[in-house]
Amino acid sequence: MGLFKDYVSQTRKPEGFLGKMMVNGMNGGHAKMADWGMSHLQTIVPEEIVELGCGGGRNAGELLKKYPLSHVTAIDYSDVSVGIASEYNSEAIKNRRCRVQQGDVSALDLPEGKFDLATAFETIYFWPGLEKCFGQVAKVLKPGGVFMIVNESDGTDNASLKFEKIIEGMKCHTIEEIETALKNAKRLKRH
Repeated sequence: MGLFKDYVSQTRKPEGFLGKMMVNGMNGGHAKMADWGMSHLQTIVPEEIVELGCGGGRNAGELLKKYPLSHVTAIDYSDVSVGIASEYNSEAIKNRRCRVQQGDVSALDLPEGKFDLATAFETIYFWPGLEKCFGQVAKVLKPGGVFMIVNESDGTDNASLKFEKIIEGMKCHTIEEIETALKNAKRLKRH
């Protein structure tokens, strides 16, 4: 299982040649689900968006298309992802509508209360401590801001749970676990 495990483990923090292959595959492989998630954003018109765990940058680009007056800050902790996402969104970066930067969701180095919308597509599986990370997201959202999480796994499907056993640091959370962490992060923010 050596090469297969090495390849799928790149979903966590893409590095090197295999990481570049993985990130490029993510842009296409997650597109249908990401577009489905974005289709649910019908009542907001965000000016400032943060795309957390941006991978190859495709979703940041789609958010820029959906919201032509917005600015997107795309964050990933993988150098490979930051490079590919920057290349993917080079025109928007040149036009100052997009910024791609390296960052860690457990310690976001972003202005507090700046963003109308935060998105996380297929990424919270790898976040170290949901409550802490969700607290960081709450900190950078404006009051009334929206945090959209789009996951393929509901934390109970056998296919995803199989990958959880192969990929170090991966955790497929149930809906209840996500809800509890969101409520606890919100509660902690008030104190």
